[in-house]
Amino acid sequence: MRTGSDEKFLKAVVLALALTGMFLALGRGPAHGQIPAFAGKFPAPQAKGEQTAVFAGGCFWGVDAVFKHVKGVTRAVSGFSGGSARSAHYEIVSTGTTGHAESVEITFDPSQVSYEDLLRVFFSVAHDPTQLNRQGPDEGTQYRSAIFYADEAQKQLALAYIAQLNKAGVFGAPIVTEVAPLKGFYPAEAYHQDFLVQKQFPALYKP
Repeated sequence: MRTGSDEKFLKAVVLALALTGMFLALGRGPAHGQIPAFAGKFPAPQAKGEQTAVFAGGCFWGVDAVFKHVKGVTRAVSGFSGGSARSAHYEIVSTGTTGHAESVEITFDPSQVSYEDLLRVFFSVAHDPTQLNRQGPDEGTQYRSAIFYADEAQKQLALAYIAQLNKAGVFGAPIVTEVAPLKGFYPAEAYHQDFLVQKQFPALYKP
């Protein structure tokens, strides 16, 4: 559960994430330079035009704040994936019994940012992929690290990149990120959207 004692921690996190996002938007790359780019062969694109990616990495407020500022991302929505539509409500998900993970649906233009680029941000900036069912002060399966893939190309790229990072020993511990099919994404309540940037750093907020 989140408590008032987490406020200072969350403020520090969102500032770091927002600044990193702005560096990405300027084309300077991830802050963690030790995270390598994908070394394999890119799968053939499955569709033209805008595409979507769904990632879970702990509290969706922070993940949303990162991707909102990545060049080529046109939309980022906080929500839930992994469970049913009936249980996709914050108070129910917070019980940790629904199968949902707090997630972010990212809409992006692949001509400006690739799915591999988004994976690199996800692993190097958005969260710690070696923590099982928790991120920072937040504990429970709803805070697990997960990639919900929309098609076979996303699945294979995610699995290959995780294998590459594990082989290189980038994190010093195994990556525990779940790679699962996207069965549904359900937007969270309106007050969760843009929460950290809007509430804590309004000067960075772009509605």
